Amino acid sequence: MPDPQQPWYTPGPPQQPVPGNPYASDGATVQGHGAPPPHGGGGGTPPGRRRFGRGPVVTAVVALVLVVVAGGVYAATDWGRGEPAKPVAKKSPGPSASASPSSAPPASGPELSHIPTTAEVAAARKPGEAAAWIADDRTDIPKQINKVHDLWIVGDTAVQALYRKVTAHRLSDGAEVWSVTLPSSVCETPANPTPDGKVVVFRHERPDNERSNLCNQMQLIDLKTGKQGWSKKLDEPGDEDDTFIVQSAISGDVLSVARGQRTVTYRMGDGSRLYKVPSEKKGACFPDDVAGGTARLMVSYSCMVSMDRSKNYGQVRELDPRTGKVLWRYRTKTGWSFGSLISMDPVVFTVYNNEDTAKDWRITVLDPGGKHRVTFDARGKGFEECAGTGSGGGIQPCRGASVGKNLIMLGGQNQAGAYDVKTGKFLWGIKDNRMRTLYPLRAEDGNAMRVYETAGPSSPGRTFLMGPRGAGTETEVVKHPAATARWEYEMSMGHTAYVDGRLVLTPTHVSGDEDHKPVREARMLSFVPGSP
Repeated sequence: MPDPQQPWYTPGPPQQPVPGNPYASDGATVQGHGAPPPHGGGGGTPPGRRRFGRGPVVTAVVALVLVVVAGGVYAATDWGRGEPAKPVAKKSPGPSASASPSSAPPASGPELSHIPTTAEVAAARKPGEAAAWIADDRTDIPKQINKVHDLWIVGDTAVQALYRKVTAHRLSDGAEVWSVTLPSSVCETPANPTPDGKVVVFRHERPDNERSNLCNQMQLIDLKTGKQGWSKKLDEPGDEDDTFIVQSAISGDVLSVARGQRTVTYRMGDGSRLYKVPSEKKGACFPDDVAGGTARLMVSYSCMVSMDRSKNYGQVRELDPRTGKVLWRYRTKTGWSFGSLISMDPVVFTVYNNEDTAKDWRITVLDPGGKHRVTFDARGKGFEECAGTGSGGGIQPCRGASVGKNLIMLGGQNQAGAYDVKTGKFLWGIKDNRMRTLYPLRAEDGNAMRVYETAGPSSPGRTFLMGPRGAGTETEVVKHPAATARWEYEMSMGHTAYVDGRLVLTPTHVSGDEDHKPVREARMLSFVPGSP
């Protein structure tokens, strides 16, 4: 426990967790299984997740602000104090011409800016900076904003899908190990592969990019080798129109697929169907999303019992992945819905108010049996749900939030902080005014957390440790190189992975409109202390 007499630490106001389940009315546990809902949802409010991620929009706004405020000194403060601590850092100088070859944007025409090779980055490395590699990808992609899908770490490779291509890069140097080109673009990927490194990607039915193109083709890929396995069409009777938007998860050797008002599971081994997850309350409660990543399967339900959103509610259940048996149920308060899953073990997730989906949200923690442990409100410290990206695009993952060593770690623009997973009490945190996004990477022995601070438009990010002593006592553990700052900035609010001391970054979207974008976007960037 930090010493309250130390000048660098001031605890925030006490949280007021409500005992019991503050979101469930008497008799809230739902029993029994009803008939499947009619196709189309039975009229009224349309099914599906409530909002889209705000990442690209926020990034654009941050970019504009950063141009104005990038210079000068920033001051970090602890919450509850009100006055700034002494300045702890200055803006790092941008990369020089020698440090970043062809760093100036092209004067005119479609000529693309040069992405430095890993050798060039190494040559420009300054004393004390991390070793880094950068991966380029010149694959032709459509002139639109293209989604970069989930980042998988399998063995000594980082694997990701973009457009029609799935590519593996070696963690040690970024070299391409293998790639698979598919007949049409990838439209959905699960957040995690199987324990032995296999995954099912979903691609569009046709090779064109029209909006009517269904996301209904499944393809098994071994991420260790790039070898393709079975393929299958999502052709369940009567629900083909629900395959425009698909969500998927892998739980051990079971694949779960949610679309529209239906969720179905398959064997990863051969793609054969296991069971259909039933709806309840005569079709009023339907399974709309899934989460995995371990041997556990979580299914979220939307219970749309009224045209009045304030009367609807949500559920989350844990199922036995192989049999579909319900292990436990948890029901939200009327007028609230399940948001995003932060952790599978322990079960930690967000919930949101149906009448204020963007701003009114909470964090809920369950015990191993699915019983309510605590619910708390992180908004008082300025945190936004999933670091400002909300719960759009599926319930997993919740970006900028993680759980480890009894800490719930939250990040966001200008801030990061830790809450006690058992009580919901705020423990410690840090704020600054540099307009950077802070991403907690992992807990360190329960007393600190490792944090990634994104780059500015002309200065690199950094990786540091922070703990109960708060602002001004951070320990920088990785000094990111100035030579890659420009491309690191392009990946702000992107995918992150941290493995064996190495940080891997990728964007979440890349533009194919090279005629109007002066800076080419790198596909992947990685840092590690010391020599590569």
